[in-house]
Amino acid sequence: MLRPKGLAIDIDGTITYRNRSLNCKAVEALRKVKIPVVLATGNISCFARTAAKLIGVSDIVICENGGIVRFSYDGDDIVLGDISKCLKAAEILKEYFEIEFLDAEYRKSEVCLRRNFPIEEARKILHDAKLDVKIVDSGFAYHIMDAKVSKGRALEYIADELGISPKEFAAIGDSENDIDLIKAAGLGIAVGDADLKLKMEADVVVSKKNGDGVVEALELLGLI
Repeated sequence: MLRPKGLAIDIDGTITYRNRSLNCKAVEALRKVKIPVVLATGNISCFARTAAKLIGVSDIVICENGGIVRFSYDGDDIVLGDISKCLKAAEILKEYFEIEFLDAEYRKSEVCLRRNFPIEEARKILHDAKLDVKIVDSGFAYHIMDAKVSKGRALEYIADELGISPKEFAAIGDSENDIDLIKAAGLGIAVGDADLKLKMEADVVVSKKNGDGVVEALELLGLI
């Protein structure tokens, strides 16, 4: 079993319940971890910045599914994705579906949409449009992203800045948008109620759900 030098962990659905309230057992356990922790989310920067401060573990965050990274509470957003391509893709999808934008005024690297249309059809439409974008399902929303952006690539960026190989990280997640994160890490862990696609890519699947699964994973890693 890998003895990680860093930990990357998804927020939404991993250390929270499905209603997005925090699993306090997971938070208490994470506060005992003595190695660098990177918090990851598909949500916007201001949410991630606030959530990180409330969790009280680390100010290093991956936002917008890897489109933005932050290193400190008072630091700047480092934007890694091109939102212009994503906006063009959304305009194309509007010709086929009634789409609803979410957090549009705050997003800097991607477009977030309500989960009210068939995503596989949308993927085919965007593939045919050749805009170099992708659409992923976080379980809470659909995200149109720059094709080069992912939580995994954001972890690689952060790891380089920290002087730690991404393969020295363990990563924990629950959704399809965490696949690149756990593949970039040296050890990928899925919580018990994770998306089936993520479980298939994970090195380890713990038995317990969301935050309780996080506690199980941290015990397995010897971090608490």
